Amino acid sequence: MVVQLTALHWIYLAFIIAIIGFMVKRRDTTLICILGILAIGILATTSASGSVSGIFNSFIYAIKELIGTILIISIIVAMSRILIRTGINEIMISPFARFLKTPALAFWGIGIIMMVTSWFFWPSPAVALVGAVLLPVALRVGLPALGAAVAMNLFGHGIALSGDYIIQGAPKLTADAAGIPVSEVMQASIPLVIVMGLVTTIAAFWFMRRDQKLGTWKDGLIAQSGAAGLKPDASELADRNSLSLRTKRIFAVLIPLLFALDVAAMFILDLQGGDATALIGGTSILIMLAITMLTHKGKGLEKATSYLIEGFLFGFKVFGPVIPIAAFFYLGDSGFFELFGEQLPVASAGIVNDLGVALAHEVPVNGVVGSITLSVVGAITGLDGSGFSGISLAGSVAQLFSHAIGSGLATLTALGQIAAIWVGGGTLVPWALIPAAAICGVDPFELARRNLKPVLIGLVVTTIVAMFLI
Repeated sequence: MVVQLTALHWIYLAFIIAIIGFMVKRRDTTLICILGILAIGILATTSASGSVSGIFNSFIYAIKELIGTILIISIIVAMSRILIRTGINEIMISPFARFLKTPALAFWGIGIIMMVTSWFFWPSPAVALVGAVLLPVALRVGLPALGAAVAMNLFGHGIALSGDYIIQGAPKLTADAAGIPVSEVMQASIPLVIVMGLVTTIAAFWFMRRDQKLGTWKDGLIAQSGAAGLKPDASELADRNSLSLRTKRIFAVLIPLLFALDVAAMFILDLQGGDATALIGGTSILIMLAITMLTHKGKGLEKATSYLIEGFLFGFKVFGPVIPIAAFFYLGDSGFFELFGEQLPVASAGIVNDLGVALAHEVPVNGVVGSITLSVVGAITGLDGSGFSGISLAGSVAQLFSHAIGSGLATLTALGQIAAIWVGGGTLVPWALIPAAAICGVDPFELARRNLKPVLIGLVVTTIVAMFLI
């Protein structure tokens, strides 16, 4: 049944177009999203106080929906801080260094280790965890610093973050915007993440070897490799020596074992979404507290708080730009009914759903058009360099097109998520891939240029595969 579109629908659509336009221009969209919430509030409540209150309430709704994701990332970052300061991270990863005997093994080895580490620790902390130990080994066997940065970048900020199967931050955002369970997005993303990951990393490795043979390879060094952010100060040196080598080795074995048990529990107990996130988060807190108390002893109570503060600062810094955008896009679905009640037509299934049904009756939309559109929209939303700030839009647009097509909601949502994360999560936008570039001492713009062809090739192939899956 086609619902008669009202001014609310058209205003919402106009602001979606405006947000995409501002993203293309690489301008911040926070103001536009807030104005969109205000405009919708005015139409829905016809009162100044109700519309202004709607802005604040929409932020509360968005934070309520996102707080689990913000907390888990903050807690994991807090835990990673103490692992790095004590040097436990080096012992955890060092056994793998013996296998990196050639440039090729170093490229794929660093990449795979970075991917697995990023699933549990998130890519930004994982860069420090992995880079501090494995970068010197890679350089010693002949892998250029830029090649190591490419591997860490594509496997961590690309493959691991675009799937995000353990922490489940990315699929939570897109699934909420699309109005489907997180598990559906994760399941639909598996073949797409595999295709995108294989095509992109193989292409990147092939281009690197080709350019090295042709003599056109550029190292892109701007500092002594591995120097950036890795030299400990006096207090960090004291923390490194506070635990015995035996204690560090015990934790180096215990931490992966605990997370492996968490993953096993997820499968056995069928834990997904918030339940799976809570299990990982609780484990991370206990690990952080145990190591902190042993490391700082009498000052452990205060230090535990300071590590949590560091984590929360990181979490809200990452998600600060996301909250206003998510607040706007939640209004396209359940958020509108939560905040403004039954102000839409009686048969309405939500603003985005109504637009999708109307689109199906006006434009011949199919899987090909839908797949291309979601890839383009996802890539555009990633241009701000966050990766996360626009994936709510990808989920919302996927919902619109799936209603027009009649199927493929989970696949389209996953495709938009993958495109947004790969472009903005830290593989193409120079200011987003600074962590990997800094650890390896290379120019972030040269790293972005090196990633460009492989990522674009991967997106094209993944989009084609999505067409057949819808």
